[in-house]
Formats: sequence, C-alpha cells, structure tokens
Amino acid sequence: MNTSFSRSRDRKRLIVAGALCAALFLSGCSAAGQATTGAKPSQAASAEPSLSFTGPNGEVPGTLDELALSDSDKSKVAAGKFTAAFVWHTTSEFVTAVERGARAEFERLGIKVVASTQANFDAATQANNLETVLALHPDIIVTTAVDPTSAAAAFQPALDKGTKLVIMTTPPKGYKAGKDFVSIVTVSLTQAGKFNAELLGKALGGKGEIGYMYHDADFWFTNQRDKAFKDWTAFEYPDEKIVAEEGFTDEAATQAIAAAMIARNPNIKGIYVAWATAAQGVLAALRDAGRTDIKVVTNDLDATLAADMMRDGNIVGLVGNGSVALGKGLATAAAYGALNKTAPPLIAVTPSTITKSTLDAGWKEDYGTKPPASVTG
Repeated sequence: MNTSFSRSRDRKRLIVAGALCAALFLSGCSAAGQATTGAKPSQAASAEPSLSFTGPNGEVPGTLDELALSDSDKSKVAAGKFTAAFVWHTTSEFVTAVERGARAEFERLGIKVVASTQANFDAATQANNLETVLALHPDIIVTTAVDPTSAAAAFQPALDKGTKLVIMTTPPKGYKAGKDFVSIVTVSLTQAGKFNAELLGKALGGKGEIGYMYHDADFWFTNQRDKAFKDWTAFEYPDEKIVAEEGFTDEAATQAIAAAMIARNPNIKGIYVAWATAAQGVLAALRDAGRTDIKVVTNDLDATLAADMMRDGNIVGLVGNGSVALGKGLATAAAYGALNKTAPPLIAVTPSTITKSTLDAGWKEDYGTKPPASVTG
C-alpha cells in the first residue's frame, strides 16, 4: 500500500470532517440566533420600526394631557373676550369634526368664533381667505397651510397684527413654535401608519400583492404617516409585497391612478391610500373594474367609505384621528396663545381603528356623533 497516498487521503478526510463540523456548528448558531431574535423564517431578522416621529422643525410630540388650563387661566380667557377663526386647507368630514371639537371648547372657554373658510387645497384661495378673515381682526387663527412655502409670506400679515396661529398639521415654512405659532396639534402619525398596516394585513391573512398610493408632496404630516405604513407592513407581514407605488397630489386623479395600477398588476389584493377623500376615487375605480376582491384601507372616517365597509365591500378598515379630541387640543392651545403662555410645540392625539364591528362606537368617539343614516341604513 502506498503510505504517502494513505496519509494524503487521511488528511483530506480530516479536512472534510472538520468543515462539516464547522458547518453544523454555524448552522446551530444561526438557528439559535433566530430563536433568540424571533426572526421570521422567510426573512432575515429586522429591527422593529419606531413609533417616534418629529414635527416639521424637529419638534418632539407630547401628549394631549400636557395641555391643561388652570381655573385662573380659564377666568382670564373668558375675561379677555377673545375671538377666533378657522382658515382651513380643505373640507372633509374629518375637518368638520375637528372644527366641531374646537368650537365646543372655544364656547366653554368664552372665545367667539367669527369665521371659517376652506381652500380646496389651493394656496391662492387660502391666501385670499386669510385676507378676508384678517379684516375681522381675530385674536386667534386655527389653520393648516396648503403650501408651506407660499404660506410663509401669506401669513406674515397675521403675525404683523399679533394674531396667534395654532396649527393642525403644517405651518408656514420657517415658522417656529413659541415664536411664530403657538403649537401644532395633530394625530400620532406613526401609530396611524401602523394601524393601517395591521388592518390590511389581517384582511389579507398576512400575504399577497398590494398597492401603495401615497401623497407625493413635501408634506411632513402625510409623508411620515405613509412611510410608517410601509415600514410596519414590511416588519409585521413579510409575505405581503408592495408591487406598485403611485403618488398623487390631486385627489381627483386617484381614480385614474388606481385603474392603471390594477390593470398593470392584476394580482393586487390590497391597496393603501393616504387619506379618505382620495380613497373615494380608488373605490370608484375598483367598482368600475368589478374588483370586489381588492381590500382597501385609509386614514380618516368618511361616510361613503364607511357605507361600503358596512356592506362588506372593498373597504376593510379606516383609521380615525381622534378628531374631536384634536379639535379640543387646538382650542386649548389657542387659549395658551391668547394668554401668552408657552405650550408644548407639538401635541399628538392617539388614532383609532374602525372596522365594521366597531363603527358605531368608533364614529362617536372620533367624530362626536352617530354615523350618518347613509352609513348604517
């Protein structure tokens, strides 16, 4: 027997055996790592998305209970005979509910509302509305800037008059809390995105192709909420795949966008839409295409969408904004401004999930009223 060949063969066996042992060891480490981190078998372990978010100038959100007026504060507000006006960016059931909550709190505080306008998302219209409202000399204006850049100049006359601005979502560009406006009061954006992801994920059984229709504008509020939907979908439902992403700026364009999306991607089973009035166009496109199998989620409560949900249509869930509570927060922040009292720069209200089984209670909690007869009838 060739002893040199035998020794060479033995060395090869030892090398192969050693490699096999190393592979088994590493495999065991990998399996142990999955058990420790809870990684899903279909994907590598990933970090859980954060529920934190920031305002347009990096403001860190506080909670609604951080806005509190003492009895002395309330007496001073009532004695001041202050007036307020709403200069909204658009009209919707959500905006109406927020104003309802704000008006109720203004009444309790003795602040008189002298005007309410909306701009159909048109910056020039909002600038004209503001000019008209300023002629009434309100002490407080509650607003959301349609276009932050042009609003910086449009709202300057209000600052020059000493009018206190309270912001629902987006202030004019460059305006700072505590200096140019009192506070921003809004909904927790990341929680809203997470709730949308969970509503759609449960409706789809955690798998399938989905479409993503986001607000394609530099709008800190919708941008972070939309991103949170994507992040939480990827984390909680790895077997769902976003196969189509389409942005929009015009609500009236969403029907055509959705029609093209499902034509190009016929296997889509779910769609996320940035907000409710935009989702109405998506719902119309799905009905025209006879696609009763595609599930839709969005933000804000809306009678048209809620009625479809109650009839087991395409809508499987809506994420509410705590609208009445948000309105109360805006009015309370306005009182801070009237008293020259420093308010938290950003306040976040907790959103809610509304499904067919929770509609009555959810609508009451969010909008402060019973659902319309068109929804429940």
